[in-house]
Amino acid sequence: MVIELDMESEVPIYVQLRNQIVKGIGKGELKAQEKLPTVRQLAAEAGVNTMTVNKAYQILKAEGYIKIDRRHGAVVADVVDMDLQFREKLEAELELLSAEASITGMEKAEFLKLCDGIYSKMKVCRQY
Repeated sequence: MVIELDMESEVPIYVQLRNQIVKGIGKGELKAQEKLPTVRQLAAEAGVNTMTVNKAYQILKAEGYIKIDRRHGAVVADVVDMDLQFREKLEAELELLSAEASITGMEKAEFLKLCDGIYSKMKVCRQY
């Protein structure tokens, strides 16, 4: 998986790293139990401070996307559970995106088609 960071973006680098890793997992570019680069390796590859990568990894760990072991490093988690906090976050983000789409004149059917097209690109499908 190639990490692409926008150093000019207002989005903090650690958030960009987090988002790209989540997308990589969702698209199947990163598989369950796949080992991630060490903090030092990813920092060197991305040209950022190790603390930035560490912060991204800690957030991913807290959210359940990765597991970190001192001896084995960071690996993609087998299962990520949707808890109430995640569901509330998802609903809030979807509400904002829906509002923005509506304000700009996008029809509901077009918005849903766009969502469906993006979701279809995700390779990780789990039954709950």
